[in-house]
Amino acid sequence: MQARIGLRAVSWPRGGPLVLIALGLAQMHAAPASSTFGHYAPARQYHGQVSEELYLPMRDGVRLAVRIDRPANEGKPVPGRFPVIWQAGLSVARTQPPAPGSGAAGLMDVPSLTEYGYVVVQVARRGNGQSFGSRRGYNDRTEAEDAYEVTEWLAAQPWSTGAIGVYGCSNTGDAAMHAVTIRPPHLKAAFAGCFSWSKYDAMHRGGIFAQWGTGPQRTIEQDMSVEPLDADGDRKLLRQAAEEHQRSTNLFELWREMPYRDSWSALVGSRFWAEGSIASYADELRASGVAVYIEGGWHDELRDQGLIALLNLPGARILIGPWKHCQNGSFELLQEMHRFFDTYLQGIDTGLASEPRIHYYTMSGQGAGEWRAAESWPVAGIRSTRWYLARKDVLSQAPPIREIKQTFRVNTEISCPAGGVGPLMQPCHLPGEGLSFASAPLRAPLEVTGNAVATLQISADRTDANVFASLEDLAPDGRIEVITEGRLKATLRAEHEPPFRVPGTPWHRSYAADAQPLVAGESATLRFDLMPTSYVLSAGHRLQLTITGADYRERDRDPQEQGMRIDVYSGAGHLSYLELPTGGG
Repeated sequence: MQARIGLRAVSWPRGGPLVLIALGLAQMHAAPASSTFGHYAPARQYHGQVSEELYLPMRDGVRLAVRIDRPANEGKPVPGRFPVIWQAGLSVARTQPPAPGSGAAGLMDVPSLTEYGYVVVQVARRGNGQSFGSRRGYNDRTEAEDAYEVTEWLAAQPWSTGAIGVYGCSNTGDAAMHAVTIRPPHLKAAFAGCFSWSKYDAMHRGGIFAQWGTGPQRTIEQDMSVEPLDADGDRKLLRQAAEEHQRSTNLFELWREMPYRDSWSALVGSRFWAEGSIASYADELRASGVAVYIEGGWHDELRDQGLIALLNLPGARILIGPWKHCQNGSFELLQEMHRFFDTYLQGIDTGLASEPRIHYYTMSGQGAGEWRAAESWPVAGIRSTRWYLARKDVLSQAPPIREIKQTFRVNTEISCPAGGVGPLMQPCHLPGEGLSFASAPLRAPLEVTGNAVATLQISADRTDANVFASLEDLAPDGRIEVITEGRLKATLRAEHEPPFRVPGTPWHRSYAADAQPLVAGESATLRFDLMPTSYVLSAGHRLQLTITGADYRERDRDPQEQGMRIDVYSGAGHLSYLELPTGGG
């Protein structure tokens, strides 16, 4: 069934004996005394790994590239069966264990778990990397069916106990969750970070195509730069795979041809926002019995998606740190992943199951903050406080005495050099753009934990407008830090009951039939949430709300929006305000 490409043995000289002696079974399956959130360091059992690469044919004959890392001692594979954890990525990469003192280990370091009695497997998804075939969509049902086959094949191998876990972040996090939706019998645990619960809300949040990425779109030359599998020294197989990849769906065109949640894609022949969303398979996820651990970052575009997934998956848990996309800073993420897999694949009582389901980091600016735990989201003790657009440039808890109207012109020719690139793109405050409303200096620290909701009364000189809102920390020295942000296309302002649980925030169905053009001379109410956060503003700082009509992250900006006039109102009958989730701690 598979073509074997090679076998390699690697020893990792980290000091100490190469073979552990007199390690009893009870000791091997006991959690270390320091087993708590972010701290898990059981004794290593093995000090090397053997690696094998092969092509695994799928039901339709498409061959997927596979790399298998197994526990070894003195260059020889350890006999016996082990639980398996695998990732469905964009290529198969050769990784080395983290060097001592190299910093916090994360997702890239998972192959080092062979030291603790795991087989770790990487698989390149069809149409990507060294694998053959073409990519029809992005995390579509074809890939989910592949995940079923791979999982069950891994469970049947002679070195496998049959207990299988999946992991990944970003596109591989989506792939891990789609593997759960198809319910392979041997899948027991999934660790997934920075994935989308709803693909539309991830890629077209608020109905606006303003997101950092559209997925891989590579030339033959780019594909040929990938390292081939061991036995493909002349790169002939890699070349053949790269040529097949050129038949893949153009993902930018796929996203662009679907402006509404119910749009039909002619490119893939489905309403792909539904097909590619794990939300569509929520019942299957809940019925799977698979343990789910979600990872996210407060500076990641998909942080709301992980929290919404948590609300809809009883028993799931989540950790959210002060990180950008798929990063983990100084937090020992690998230790937490190890503890999770030990719990659900090895049957070890690590104490994980008795801990709160939610661990989140509360930021306080300048890199400071603290970890907190909660059992529910929104967290207990949070209350909603209302901050009005009270008068020109002023944000106040007192409503406006008289009606105000402020106007700005949309500038689409904007950029943010300090905002990051690729998946690390961050929102930016651009001085002079849009309108900013600031509070008086805070008399005491103010904690914001949850989703703020903006209610804005606007009109425009066109039938539609993209509206962006940023919540900001304005320091006494004038420095501005963007805390969080939200956005909404004015024509898609209609609210509906969501088909899944959300944290008390507005939900916009955004079907084609829901589009309501703006009417000249009439104001319209836009109500939308800002991305979740947990942040403490210091006393003496100001809370600021900035409203703009463009964002440098827009992927398909309409040049006709340049110079558009947007009016913002606040007053009797036209109140504009921010509902802020405050308190906690």
